[in-house]
Amino acid sequence: MVYVLKWLSLIIFILLTVAYLTLLERKILGNIQKRKGPNVVGFFGLLQPFADALKLLLKETIIPYISNKFLFIISPILSFIFSLVLFSIIPFSYNNVLNDIDMGILYIFSISLLNVYSIIIAGWSSNSRYAFLGSIRSVAQMISYEVSMSLIILPFLVFTNSLNLTKIVLFQINSVWFCFILVGNSIMFYISMLAETNRIPFDLVEAESELVAGYNVEYSAVGFALFFIAEYANIIFMSMFYVILFLGGWSFFGFCSLYVFIIKVLIILFTFILIRAAFPRYRYDQLMFLGWKVLLPFSFITFLFIIIFFFFFF
Repeated sequence: MVYVLKWLSLIIFILLTVAYLTLLERKILGNIQKRKGPNVVGFFGLLQPFADALKLLLKETIIPYISNKFLFIISPILSFIFSLVLFSIIPFSYNNVLNDIDMGILYIFSISLLNVYSIIIAGWSSNSRYAFLGSIRSVAQMISYEVSMSLIILPFLVFTNSLNLTKIVLFQINSVWFCFILVGNSIMFYISMLAETNRIPFDLVEAESELVAGYNVEYSAVGFALFFIAEYANIIFMSMFYVILFLGGWSFFGFCSLYVFIIKVLIILFTFILIRAAFPRYRYDQLMFLGWKVLLPFSFITFLFIIIFFFFFF
């Protein structure tokens, strides 16, 4: 019973965080572009996320007549579930984690790869060329950058001799943050995060001028809302993952607290929003060139250098 209550509280926390992340993003983008952003529904627009959610829930769910109806309905549900289960292994502070498993990083990559199926199913089941093209581009993009991310993360196994997220944070508390000793890896991982979560300048999955919103073009109402929540939940999760890997998790130079972890995550999310406001969209060939011919070779060379260094000096 306690475990179920923890899961429910985690789900509610994620949904509220996603809701107010969208509001924060619209407010920041509004100020950058010299406009107010949402400010009508509630005090300073604080009830705008609930108004948007209610609007999507009350809209009619339209299922294309010639689509595979079962797969069309199940794909956003799968995407939503996969985005939620990732949070179960995030250590928010010491001993404040739902499932503290030893193969945490491997678990994350396994769930991320499963999420590929929900996207390709969404595009194929819609029976729309635009949606299917968007899903293929999305899958190609995600797989390309996950290969680089796996090589970027392998040095953590060398340093900490563990794939457990809590142990990775404890290693940094007892020594130094990985962003200081693996500077190149932290930069490459951040770029891969942007591509993995389909954020500008790598939002080629939803390039409106080319694909009319990508794999979810045929979705409306609740189906669209589930994809939308999953997308922003993945952004929050990747920010937490980055903080755990490179910024010492819940610690700040000897001071350890849940609030430290939250502040670090908010800073990373703020950079996500700033990049959206400042950078133009890449072409798709540039996206693939960066993934396969820049990040992949550099991450592989970095990993080999670390292996050789440890072999001769430790």
